[in-house]
Amino acid sequence: MTRKILVTSALPYANGAIHLGHLVEYIQTDIWTRFQKMRGHECWFVCADDTHGTPIMLRAEKEGVTPEQLIARVHAEHSRDFAGFHVAFDNYHTTHSDETRYYAEDIFGKLKAAGLIEVRSIEQYYDPVKQMFLPDRFIKGECPKCGAKDQYGDACESCGAAYAPTDLKHPYSAVSGAKPVLKSSDHYFFKLSDPRCQAFLRQWTQHEARLQPEAANKLQEWLGAPGENKLTDWDISRDAPYFGFEIPGAPGKFFYVWLDAPIGYMGSFKNFCTKKGLDFDEFWGKDSKAELYHFIGKDILYFHALFWPAELEFAGYRTPTNVFAHGFLTVDGAKMSKSRGTFITAESYLTQGLNPEWLRYYFAAKLNGTMEDIDLNLDDFTQRVNSDLVGKYINIASRAAGFIAKRFGGTLLHGHVAERFHADLPGIIEAAEEIAGLYEARDTARALRRVMALADQINQYVDKNQPWTLAKQEGQEAKLHEVCSLLINAFRLLTIYLKPVLPKLAQRADEFLNVAPLHWTDAEYLLPPAHLINPYEHLMQRIDPKQIEALVAANRESLEPTVAPIAVSPAPSFAEPHSPQRHAQHQQATAAPPPQPSPARGEGVGGGAFAPVIGIDDFARIDLRVARIADAQHVEGADKLIRLTLDLGDGGTRNVFAGIKSAYDPAQLVGRLTVMVANLAPRKMKFGLSEGMVLAASDADGKSPGLFLLSPDSGAQPGMRVK
Repeated sequence: MTRKILVTSALPYANGAIHLGHLVEYIQTDIWTRFQKMRGHECWFVCADDTHGTPIMLRAEKEGVTPEQLIARVHAEHSRDFAGFHVAFDNYHTTHSDETRYYAEDIFGKLKAAGLIEVRSIEQYYDPVKQMFLPDRFIKGECPKCGAKDQYGDACESCGAAYAPTDLKHPYSAVSGAKPVLKSSDHYFFKLSDPRCQAFLRQWTQHEARLQPEAANKLQEWLGAPGENKLTDWDISRDAPYFGFEIPGAPGKFFYVWLDAPIGYMGSFKNFCTKKGLDFDEFWGKDSKAELYHFIGKDILYFHALFWPAELEFAGYRTPTNVFAHGFLTVDGAKMSKSRGTFITAESYLTQGLNPEWLRYYFAAKLNGTMEDIDLNLDDFTQRVNSDLVGKYINIASRAAGFIAKRFGGTLLHGHVAERFHADLPGIIEAAEEIAGLYEARDTARALRRVMALADQINQYVDKNQPWTLAKQEGQEAKLHEVCSLLINAFRLLTIYLKPVLPKLAQRADEFLNVAPLHWTDAEYLLPPAHLINPYEHLMQRIDPKQIEALVAANRESLEPTVAPIAVSPAPSFAEPHSPQRHAQHQQATAAPPPQPSPARGEGVGGGAFAPVIGIDDFARIDLRVARIADAQHVEGADKLIRLTLDLGDGGTRNVFAGIKSAYDPAQLVGRLTVMVANLAPRKMKFGLSEGMVLAASDADGKSPGLFLLSPDSGAQPGMRVK
């Protein structure tokens, strides 16, 4: 039965380059959609650049171009990089489109008519020179506690005090330097806390086939126990100046980028439908029988599995069949780093001449359909590609093709070989459905292990029969022809099983085998008698370790001292909370601070001057404990604070206010392990009592995104002492 399937990947933000962390998702999605197409299903894969928001507006202004010019340039760069890694979108569009505007306005209007949109007045700091409301990270001043200068609006990086932006002494705008003024503004909210949304989402998220088990468990934590409503309303508007779609009937008010970003899936598909003559409602209508799948990073699960289905449901559209979340990428066990040369862009990888299918294979060999993080170990990357693809798979063709060409005119055995094939290479054909099931479940790691087990079996057949020895023996011509014909057939079957992962290599194999593009059903039979193959040309080179060394070197920031530049005011970081810049699979590694000379005693690279030396007794007085974040909530009226409920095991729970909102979405934090100062004297704050402090690392200025919450290794338990 032919299925109708629509697949999307999360939209990359049009404010940065595609890097290897992004590619995890796009490669995973591409493999799955290629597999579905090989099975003969009607499967469409659409995506788009996410193009709206303050960061786009300010970057365009800084570069002296219009936002439209900026996003057009980035669209071309993203398209180039995706094509370079063989990510085959059926349509790659933009959210700055008539189609996305139409559906954004349509959904907003229907939610408003359903009583799920509410207008509330919010008081914020306003820059009278720039004439814009200031997010908290754009407000700086003197700490009201210790007097330290140039501190952000809700927490002091010097003394650790937390406060409201209005408590700052001598506040100023980090954008223009002007003194901000308090100003009220009406904002539009989507009432996710409405009992209708709560009831719908409880039912929707409990559907057993809709979410991965770990995702379903996380959503239940966010929803709360039955009878409990932990969902908060969502601010879906921003004030001018802002690059985006103006809200109908609300001059100067714009849809927040996170509203129209997922709606961009609909916009891109509508654009594709217009070009292809497809019926949009057949895939997005309320009564659609088609399948709809979203591939996303786990850090945007909250939006895709709560806000998004609630919006669709109450605006009269169908909801996703499934939301597939994946984990983050580390390189050599650590976050991507410019100083180590492991923050690698897609463009850099390709420019250095590395085969993109090496990376496709390695990622596929790591991904198992869960939300687990994966690691790109560069040594293992080299060894696995060389061993699996060249040493096992390619080796089969290269061992047999030369004899077929030289001794048998390029033709396989003239008789049928099926009986001999099943006898000598049992299970190769029968494995097709097992491997198909693993691809369907997105467990490409197990699928490729199974394929490589088959390759091992075939290579054992090679070693047993030794065609190079048969070629030297009189009277073994027929046996040599049979062995090599079986090997070519086995190579063809492995090519079918690997094609979703290695599409370009499979295309070259098709040409060598002299066959039409392979489909999954082609695994049901062998090549016909006397089939003519083409001369063999080597299909893939091994990775030279020097190539990896060159790649890392090309991406490593220089650590040499540089001539001090003329002092200028640094541009602020313009990422918004919940911005698409913070998509997991779109999470960009933090840029390292400018290169500096090696630190003298008492100085620290990136972290400012070291504190005075202390003794072991001083350190021992600090009680550091592992804590699990049991809950994380926005703090009403605080731009930088998140209220954390920390579980200390037998030590009970603590309430802590942390100035980390600029770097983290509360929804990302629940369940995470961190480290806290457990014996810090409680401090009464405007928002409540703070009973400790969590530990985070930052650069010298403490600017986002240079803010990282510390986490212990897996296995640590809440309440454990950190020594």
